[in-house]
Amino acid sequence: MPTYEYECGSCHRTFEIRQRISEPALTTCDVCGGPVRRLLSAAPFILKGEGWYVTDYPSESRKKALSEEKSSSTTASSDKSSDKSDKAAASPAKSDGAGTSTSGAASGASTPKSD
Repeated sequence: MPTYEYECGSCHRTFEIRQRISEPALTTCDVCGGPVRRLLSAAPFILKGEGWYVTDYPSESRKKALSEEKSSSTTASSDKSSDKSDKAAASPAKSDGAGTSTSGAASGASTPKSD
């Protein structure tokens, strides 16, 4: 049931009334008996669920910014991974004394031949 807002012309009181759409509009103030008029007011509603947020239907500029952000983060993460592999390759191999060696990189470790 909608809520309608009225203003009295005599006492200038503003009040709200819940009425059915099919009911006729009020014509008199219930306090002073003066004439009332229905006011226009914004209809309250809440946007819930999918499809109402900026992330669901982004504008063209937002889509462009997101794609640029993804491409820059992809190149940044590939730079970081290449830095890690460079550091791992540069670290010297360590020997545990039993004839096996380990390096900073877990893969590709070679075992020295023992005589």
